[in-house]
Amino acid sequence: MPNIKSVKKDVIKSRKNHQRNISAKSAMKTFIKKARTAADSHTPDMAETTEAVRLACKFIDKVAERSIIHKNQAARKKSRLMKRANKVAATLAV
Repeated sequence: MPNIKSVKKDVIKSRKNHQRNISAKSAMKTFIKKARTAADSHTPDMAETTEAVRLACKFIDKVAERSIIHKNQAARKKSRLMKRANKVAATLAV
């Protein structure tokens, strides 16, 4: 632990931010997992899949906006989710 008061405060603040970032990343991963599960289920429901993907994309955007993940990483994650959802939509349409 540092001796200088301002550095002590910085350490405490960075630990709080670190915990907040970990929590946000974990929540984001949960939303992504829910969207993937909805898309990959044996009897996929398009409305359920669409809603899960929408919520996941919304949360990914929030996490990227707060600079917890890079904007390109957010775009990649959203792209992969949408690709999977569109694949489900195509199989249901046929």
